[in-house]
Amino acid sequence: MLTGNNMSQNYSCIIIDDEQDAIDLLSDRIEQLFHNIDVVATFTHWKQALPVLRENEFDILFLDVSMPEKSGFEILKLVPGMGAEIIFVTAHDNFALKAFSFAATGYILKPIDDSDLANAIDKALERVKLKSMLKRGSTSAATSGTPSQSGNGKIKIPSGTGIDYVNINDVIYLESTNKCTMIVTNKGKYTSSANIGTFRYLIDDHAFFQVHRSFIVNLNKVMRYELTGFVVMEDKTEVPIARNIRQEFLQLFDK
Repeated sequence: MLTGNNMSQNYSCIIIDDEQDAIDLLSDRIEQLFHNIDVVATFTHWKQALPVLRENEFDILFLDVSMPEKSGFEILKLVPGMGAEIIFVTAHDNFALKAFSFAATGYILKPIDDSDLANAIDKALERVKLKSMLKRGSTSAATSGTPSQSGNGKIKIPSGTGIDYVNINDVIYLESTNKCTMIVTNKGKYTSSANIGTFRYLIDDHAFFQVHRSFIVNLNKVMRYELTGFVVMEDKTEVPIARNIRQEFLQLFDK
């Protein structure tokens, strides 16, 4: 039997899908693959789910995309700052890029493939543990090569030769490249072996926006928007914007 790799502690999850059969099937697969994950609540309608999402802490949210009245994306907009990892489970393959603009951990197509589900959950649990470590301010972040916040508005970026301390406000953009992350600032470039998702948590409270699966930009460093679908950053770099989030990006400046 295929099983997940994270079995050291218990985790909680919530499932939202307008089809009860789909909820039952997903619940069963989670139970079979991950004995340490508890399905603490399931919902077929957003109105019942909303207060639970707002008032409770849990680790993973499994969410359908296409549902009556409100889509999965619209539900997430009603719960800004939710700390849970998001895994979309849907029959539609054309919303994947938009899903990742919501910092989704996974995007799984129905019918569910056990391997895809296990991989997405493993990734989510790793991110849950990373967030927990960052919140505790664990010193193991430095020794393990994991970036963390060092206080005073700086990111601590360990490398093989030492630790760089980078002012968050100096960051122009972050780029995912070869499973690493390049942090571009107005004082230089830094490379971390951590993926771009790790940095997303470190800059959550700052003016950054993920414009593409591979790019997160500092909105205060954007100089120009090109109608061809690029933004010109302070250092003259042209960064692509995913087609289906361009309107949302432009609305940020209208606000």
